[in-house]
Amino acid sequence: MIVVAGLEAADRSAWEELFAGYHAFYGRTWPAERFDAAWRDFLAGERVHALGARLDGRLVGIAHFLVHASTSSGDVCYLQDLFTAGDVRGRGVGRALIEAVAEWAKQRNLDRVYWHTRDDNATARRLYDQVAENRGFIQYVIPL
Repeated sequence: MIVVAGLEAADRSAWEELFAGYHAFYGRTWPAERFDAAWRDFLAGERVHALGARLDGRLVGIAHFLVHASTSSGDVCYLQDLFTAGDVRGRGVGRALIEAVAEWAKQRNLDRVYWHTRDDNATARRLYDQVAENRGFIQYVIPL
């Protein structure tokens, strides 16, 4: 059974391994101090939030998200990072995390949850197409 809940101090090393895996998937590396800052923010639960999915007591998935204002609706929830351990993919962990974030947002009367993924992330997109609406937007970024 998959259990989704907030992260606790004891989850730090397992969370960091998953988050490092997320960055590796996208071809990025993160310095240790950025992991430290993110972890502090997640534990504080004010600016950004995190949930973890456990399977048989093991942390196997993470979701990081935040709330922001919208000019065309009420406040919205952005699901920024979603990652599951490779050995449990296809077992419902990603779906459980998305549903938990959506429930979290619903309890706070937010208007919607949204996220981005790479065009070529076919495995994740199979799930996303089942649980959400692809509105066809293309993302542009100016690195600063």
